[in-house]
Amino acid sequence: MSSVPASEAKRIANRLRRAQGQLGAVLSMVEEERDCRDIVMQLAAVSSALDRAGFAIIAAAMKDCMRDETGETSDVELADLEKLFLSLA
Repeated sequence: MSSVPASEAKRIANRLRRAQGQLGAVLSMVEEERDCRDIVMQLAAVSSALDRAGFAIIAAAMKDCMRDETGETSDVELADLEKLFLSLA
């Protein structure tokens, strides 16, 4: 399996750092016994940030899989892309 290109890796790492900060805030909120609705909203934000990072990683991998040996993007049918994506889910 190929690695994530450096430009994408930096973007993904930034997303994960934000999620890490948000998770730290959730932990503080729990320890401070804050309102459960506020905690759940922050937790949803963390979950969403992690999902976006995961999808960015999958998208980068799919883009790489679509290249042929010459580095050109191959003609891949939409159905094939859907099947590849679903195999990762």
